[in-house]
Amino acid sequence: MSAENRDATAPAPLPVEIDLLVEAGGWPPENELLRLVEQAVGAVLDELQPAWTGSSELSVVFCDDARIRELNAGWRGKDKPTNVLSFPAFEVEEGFQPPMLGDIVLAAGTVGREAELEGKPLAHHIVHLLVHGFLHLLGYDHETDEEAAEMEAVERKALARLAIPDPYA
Repeated sequence: MSAENRDATAPAPLPVEIDLLVEAGGWPPENELLRLVEQAVGAVLDELQPAWTGSSELSVVFCDDARIRELNAGWRGKDKPTNVLSFPAFEVEEGFQPPMLGDIVLAAGTVGREAELEGKPLAHHIVHLLVHGFLHLLGYDHETDEEAAEMEAVERKALARLAIPDPYA
C-alpha cells in the first residue's frame, strides 16, 4: 500500500517481525496477544527512537508456569516459576540492529496471579512485562540501582504512551 493510500491514523509498520507462539496456559486469544506485543514493542521503539533501517525478528512465547520454571532453572539456576524471561540473541551495541533480537517468554499462572494481586487489568500487566522483556533484549538491565532506575524510567514512559498507569507507583 502506498503512503498516499495509507490511513493517516494507522501506526507505522514496526521494524520488528514478531513470531508468536501460545504454547500453554490460560491466555487471551492469539490475535489479542499479538496486538499487545505490537503495542509494547511499538511504545518502546517510539520512546527510544533507535536508528534502525531494516527489520529484526522477535520471538514471544506464552507458556505456563511449569515450562517457565524449567527455563528459569536451566538458564538462571532458579528452580521456581517467574513472570517473564528474556533471551537476547545478540549483544546490543549502539547503532547496531541485530537480525534477531531474541526471545521473550511469559508464564500464564504467574502473570495472572500478579495482575489479580495487584488489582490491574491482565492486558496492562502483560504489556508491562513485554516492555520489560523487550528492554532486556535491547541491553537494559536492573542489576544495580542505577540500571534499575534507568530501565524503570523507560518502562514508565513507554507505558504512559499507551495510557497504562505506572506499575512502580
